[in-house]
Order: sequence, then C-alpha cells, then structure tokens
Amino acid sequence: MNEKTFALKGTVCYNESPEKLSITENGYLVCENGVCAGVFTNLPEKYNGIPCRDVGDCLIIPGLTDLHLHAPQYSFRSIGMDLELLEWLDTITFPQESKYADLDYARKAYSIFAEDMKKSATTRASIFATLHVAATELLMDLMEETGLKTFIGKVNMDRNGPPALQEESAQASAQATLAWIQETAGRYQNVKPILTPRFTPSCTDELMRMLGEIQKEYHLPVQSHLSENLGEIAWVKELCPNTGFYGEAYDQFGLFGGENGPAIMAHCVHCPDEEIALMKERGVYIAHCSQSNTNLSSGIAPVRRYLSEGLHVGIGSDIAGGTSVSLLRAMADSIQTSKLRWRLVDDTLKPLTLEEVFYIATIGGGSFFGKVGSFEGGYEFDAVILDDSNLPHPQPFTSKERLERLVYLSDDRNITGKYVSGAKIF
Repeated sequence: MNEKTFALKGTVCYNESPEKLSITENGYLVCENGVCAGVFTNLPEKYNGIPCRDVGDCLIIPGLTDLHLHAPQYSFRSIGMDLELLEWLDTITFPQESKYADLDYARKAYSIFAEDMKKSATTRASIFATLHVAATELLMDLMEETGLKTFIGKVNMDRNGPPALQEESAQASAQATLAWIQETAGRYQNVKPILTPRFTPSCTDELMRMLGEIQKEYHLPVQSHLSENLGEIAWVKELCPNTGFYGEAYDQFGLFGGENGPAIMAHCVHCPDEEIALMKERGVYIAHCSQSNTNLSSGIAPVRRYLSEGLHVGIGSDIAGGTSVSLLRAMADSIQTSKLRWRLVDDTLKPLTLEEVFYIATIGGGSFFGKVGSFEGGYEFDAVILDDSNLPHPQPFTSKERLERLVYLSDDRNITGKYVSGAKIF
C-alpha cells in the first residue's frame, strides 16, 4: 500500500438513494489514491497496517457541494434583507461588487471568504466572482490554496448595471472572458473556469450569442439564475419578447445545458411546465437556495416536484441572498420552507425529509463534479468529520438523530476534519 491509502474510523453516514441513509457505526471508510474503496464493519485483511484516523464517536459524512454562491457578496451578507431581489441588487449588491476593481479590497474580502469556506463542511462549490478579471484570478488563487474543488466564474454584464459595474459592450465582455480563460488555462489543480452570464437582464442577446460561441469552443459549463423572482421574470419577458419562458432566453444561445456543456440554474422558484420539461431534457442542474428565496421574498421552489420528476437538484447557500455558507443550515432551511409550501401553497407536494436534503447536498450537487457525494466504491474521497460532543443531551440518540441535530444546531466548532479527493484539509 502507498501513503495515499488510509482509513477513517467512526460512524459513517451517506445516502444509498434519495430516500435511504446508510449508517455504519464503528465503521471503516477506506481511501485508495483519492477514491473511496468502500465502508466496512471490519477492516479487510488487505488493508492491515494502513494509517487509520480513529475519530471515536464522531460522524463521518460525504463532503457537501454548494452549487451556487457569490464570493464578492460574502463581505456584506445580512445587509438589506428587508428588500426584494431587484431593489437589493440595485441598492446593495451592485455598489458593493463595484469595490472589487480595487485589488487591495478584493484581497481582504476574498481572503476572509476563502478561509471561512475552508473551515466549513463544503468540499466543492460553484462560485460567482465579479466582472473584474484581476480580482477573479485572485479569487481563483486563494481558493486553489484551500484545497477545495471549485468552479469559479468571471461575471458577464453589459446592460442594466451601474456605470462602475457594467462592461462597455458585448464585444468587450466576451474579449475579457476569453483573455481570462486563456490566462488561467492549466494554472490550477483544484479550480476550473465556468461561464457566468449574471442573468438575462444583465446580458444583451449579442453577448449571450458570443458566450455560446465561447462555450462551443472551450466546452465550459455555465452558471446563472432562472425564474427566481416574479418581477425578474416579467422583466425578462419584456427584454426577450421572442421567448416563451425564461429558460428559452438561455437555450436559444446554447447556454442551457445539453450537448454544449452542463449548466447550473439557481433558484427555479417559479418555473412553468414547459421550462421544467426543457430543464429535464437538457440535464440542467437546479441549485435550490431556500434561505435566499426567503430573505429576498422570492418564494419557495417546488423541490419535491423536481425530485419526483427526476431532475438534477443540488443545494446552494447563495451568499449573500443567504447569510451562511453552512450547507447544514441550508438543509434545515430547505426542510422548513418545504413544509410551508406544503401547508400554504400546494398540499400535494409533501415536505422534504432529512434523507432527501442530505442527498441533494451530497450526491445531488456533487454529481455536477463527477462521481462525488457518496462513500460507495469508486467515488472521489470527499469526507467531513462532525463532532457533536458540545451538544449534550440526557437521553440516548440514534446516529440518524445525531445527524439531524447537527443539521439544525451545528456551527464551525462541530467540523473537526475534512478531506477532498483524499487530500487532508484539516
């Protein structure tokens, strides 16, 4: 055996399916060359003598994947939470993101973000930067150092932004994007580029067409926003009268998944039937951002429907519409808001269960990165160790109940170990 083969011993928890958790107490989770070899009640003889980290009574879970967050917004999270989406963007977000033209400011802000992401339960993420190329490359440098696996996107905006946060033209935006892709090619092991048109109101048809051409040439994934807010949807209809629904504004340029490359669409709160059918056909990943949708008065996404129809669903913190990078907190929010939707909006869509939100936070979003989010053999070895010893209780709890308590009660103190593709982060 080589030094890249080792085991973790503890209570191992992961999903076998959206409805079923696998829990092995006092189990051995084996890593071989960055890949899971399996979970065992007793260490197989062929692994005798390998290094073993015994974490005692702690829980070992797959690393969590954050499919949607804005790194430049981390510095002002929790500000303006009494506003609706479009007003929040104009009065809070755009002025704050304009500050990233200053590299000294960007370094201070992104360093805080990168350090907090490193300490979190997140092992993979798809991240928006800003339109500033230098600051985006700085963010990529800092995230590379964390050891987390991330997609990071230079944002495109050539309309409906303030002068300090709008590119001069579609051509200028596309050229800056190409220069960024070429400058960073081959530079990183952990970070990859992702095309990032902010959303349709920020990007002219000319720019979207150019981004579609770039995607065809470089085969990059895409991330953006979709059907988040009723005012936003009405605005898209005005801007794109040739389309029948919001998703077509991306799809007409090949930026909605399919053969050109995968796509993440955040929110998907108010998708019509035709849009849902197209997302399924194109294999679009839905980033469910429950806390943000509550904070910005957007609504409650019908996640139960998406799961039942077989769409790809992951989870997103959506900093700074959301206020915490904790995806454990995001799981709790997702359960709570699904209950409100069931009770107040549509009683045919049952609330989400612990098993289901754990699934979308691990395998659901992780599959965007490949074989990620499970401890079954052949999956990349992303693992997080959770210690609940600071949450005392007088009665016995099952391992599943302990996991549920951590979803609702944990903070960074409970995260005591983290591995990404077999590499120890801490």
